[in-house]
Amino acid sequence: MDLDWRICSRARLSRDARFDGRFYVAVLSTGIYCRPICRARTAKEANVRYFPTAAAAAEAGFRPCLRCRPECSPGTPAWLGTPSTVSRALRLISESALDDGGVEMLAEKLGIGSRHLRRLFLKHLGATPSAVAETRRLHFAKKLIDETRLPMNQVALAAGFGSVRRFNAAIRKTYHRSPTQIRRLSRTPGDVEENQYTFRLGFRPPYAWGAMLSFLAAHATAGVEAVVGGSYRRSISLAGNDGWFEVSRDGDALAVRIELGEPQLLFAIVERIRAMFDLSADPAEIARCLQDDPLLGPSCVPGLRVPGCWDGFELAAAAILGNRAGPVAKALGRPCSLADGLTNFFPTKEVLAQADLRAIGLPHDRAEAVQALARAFSAGSADLADAVRQIGGVLPATAQWIELRSQGEPDAFPTHDAGLMRAAGVRSPVELERRAQAWRPWRAYAAICLQSAAAAAAERRAG
Repeated sequence: MDLDWRICSRARLSRDARFDGRFYVAVLSTGIYCRPICRARTAKEANVRYFPTAAAAAEAGFRPCLRCRPECSPGTPAWLGTPSTVSRALRLISESALDDGGVEMLAEKLGIGSRHLRRLFLKHLGATPSAVAETRRLHFAKKLIDETRLPMNQVALAAGFGSVRRFNAAIRKTYHRSPTQIRRLSRTPGDVEENQYTFRLGFRPPYAWGAMLSFLAAHATAGVEAVVGGSYRRSISLAGNDGWFEVSRDGDALAVRIELGEPQLLFAIVERIRAMFDLSADPAEIARCLQDDPLLGPSCVPGLRVPGCWDGFELAAAAILGNRAGPVAKALGRPCSLADGLTNFFPTKEVLAQADLRAIGLPHDRAEAVQALARAFSAGSADLADAVRQIGGVLPATAQWIELRSQGEPDAFPTHDAGLMRAAGVRSPVELERRAQAWRPWRAYAAICLQSAAAAAAERRAG
């Protein structure tokens, strides 16, 4: 990622919040790197260096600022100026892909060589895949130290360090303080119930929170998900551990409350929530591309995000089930009473693969499609998009929406969606594809704009 030092300099001197997470400022005299919004004394231009990512600054030998807390920045919008391979790699890293087999296994999943993957990361992010993963672990560990009361041995495990010794050494090397000293400097978190954790996840304003909640409410599986009082909550079961989380708006951040008995899973949960609520998006850059379009402009809500998903298999199964997703979850999902509106966990792929879905009122074609999907995943299918495309009876538009929401690709676009065709005033997928070329590389956001316009038009017709 190329940085224009003139733009970075102006943003740093004005402490422009729009650039928070877009780059990091390293000060040579202190050896510290900061967010552009840091309130510390402004250093002379000759004494600073600019880096595209926190990992790149760390690789160059700088340590994070304890004042502006780089771990709380909205996150680098890594897809800006990067090939889709890097974006996919970052998504896999956030899902702990490097833990399974290192850079070589990650590169194999992407269909490229490990040396080429390292070259791509150095070119576009200024750091290797391993350095990116290490910085994320350190930042999350710092967040746990500051925002929870977890004992340090549990912080070490939750952040993905193999041992407390490695954790202590990494924190001391990075922050020049021990974990205990850092916690003394932080604001002590308030009283929370056992096994409950709260976090504030930053984003670049604006954030169209109402539009996000409306979308999630319209697509929620009753009993598994609920939108209540301006918050989204859902039940989760991860690695044999049951729990739930709730997300609400809190000023310039999302407030996340997680209840789970196993703190080692917190990193994976928080990363999934970041992706689900599209917290790395840069709304100013997206609006610059889309808001002047005569078709999109009226429906291009400032701060619009692309809603992701908690679990790709669940998203696909619920999309195929349609309005039967709630009843199927109630009939086959394990019951729970975790929070208001949450009565069940979504059925596992093993349960759906074996269940008699027609006995609970599911049409034959939907039952066959859902069970084919469940069998594919039970057999170890790793590619959701390929699995969905190979299932008979799934409409192309449904498959495209599943791919758009599950992969977090900003340029994905459901060209076969009839509602989007009507909203765009075209009659065929080919025409819609041609019209959508003007919206690249933000076609996923354009799809959300068009869907909002289509929904508003349907409401007017109904009224």
